[in-house]
Amino acid sequence: MRVGIAHHFGWAVAVTASTEYEVIDRRRVELIAPGLPAAPIHNRGGAHQLHQPADSLDDRALTALVIEVRASVTQATSAALDELSADLSEPIVSMAVRSWPTEFPTDIAVQRRVPYESRADSVMYCQVLAALAHARGWKVHVYDAKSVEAEATSVLGPRAHEVLLGPRMRLGPPWTKDHRIALAATIVHR
Repeated sequence: MRVGIAHHFGWAVAVTASTEYEVIDRRRVELIAPGLPAAPIHNRGGAHQLHQPADSLDDRALTALVIEVRASVTQATSAALDELSADLSEPIVSMAVRSWPTEFPTDIAVQRRVPYESRADSVMYCQVLAALAHARGWKVHVYDAKSVEAEATSVLGPRAHEVLLGPRMRLGPPWTKDHRIALAATIVHR
C-alpha cells in the first residue's frame, strides 16, 4: 500500500492506494493535539503584526512553544499513522509528502522573518511526517503539490480521469483537490 498525504496546519488528508491505483482508504487525520497553535511561527511569531498576538513572544518563548508544538505533532501524527496502518489489510510500503527546501533554516530567529515565516510551520509538518514514515520502515517520497496531478495524468494516460476523479463517484464525497493530490502522489512515486 502507498499513502499520499496532503497536509494543512494541524490536519491532513491521507489517501491509501493499491499498486493498481485503487483507493483503499481515505481519511482526515489530526496532526496536533487540540489547544495548541497549529502554526506557531506564522501565527505567534511571524513578522506581520496582523499575525502576532497582543503580547508578542521573544525568540526564547517562541522556541519553547515550537518545541511543545513539534512534540504534540509527533505524538498525534504517530498515533494517526498507527491507526491507519492497523486498519489496512496489507502493509504500507511508502508515503508521499509535500516537498520542502532541504536547506530550510532551523534557527527560530531566522524562521520568524520573511520569507521563512510563511513556510516554517508547513516544513515542520513535512519533516515530522517523513521522520515517522522512515521510523516505520516506509519509503518516503516528496512531491510538488503544484505539478503532481499533471505528472500523474502523464503516467496514467487515458486512465487519468477514471483514476483521479472516479473515486468521487465510487466512494462519494468527500473527494476534493486534496484527495486527488494525495492519490496522484502515490502514482508518481513508484
